[in-house]
Amino acid sequence: MRIAVLALQGAFAEHEQMLQRLGVETFQIRQLADWEQPKDGLIIPGGESTVQAKLLSDLHLLEPIRNAISDGLPVFGTCAGLILLSKQIEGEPATRLATMDTEVLRNAYGRQLGSFYTVAPMKGVGEDIPMTFIRAPYIRKVKGDTEILAEVDGHIVAARQGKQLVTSFHPELNDDTRVHEYFLSMI
Repeated sequence: MRIAVLALQGAFAEHEQMLQRLGVETFQIRQLADWEQPKDGLIIPGGESTVQAKLLSDLHLLEPIRNAISDGLPVFGTCAGLILLSKQIEGEPATRLATMDTEVLRNAYGRQLGSFYTVAPMKGVGEDIPMTFIRAPYIRKVKGDTEILAEVDGHIVAARQGKQLVTSFHPELNDDTRVHEYFLSMI
């Protein structure tokens, strides 16, 4: 198995380390030539969604990645990755990848000081999943066949639609590998 990790900005190295702990080969996507390599899945890390969206467009990666996801490439987006994959952001149409039937609220928990850690159940993963939230969004609503996988304080923080998985939290910042294992099981 070979997983591409979008490495334009954000917490990509931590995702690579998590996958390497699981014995999975990874490679970084920094330009169009990188994208053309064979891959079984894609991880879009947390970071700044606006910066990542601009770089995806400037580097001519937006359309090829959107098309691959629409054609069934498994993808896992954390935090900013969730925003990039969502079709709606705060009631406005998304000009990003926009492949998942979700509406998100950015920085829903406030600024950096609103960051927090908790443990909560995640459907299909476990009862005690460590969840680190950093300036995190949450999913305001899901549509179509999108399935809610986790909620914290009444807010949706993980969802799945087909081969797309998103979390508001950063599982790559904890030692628990179960969320990444769940993504790998989707491939």
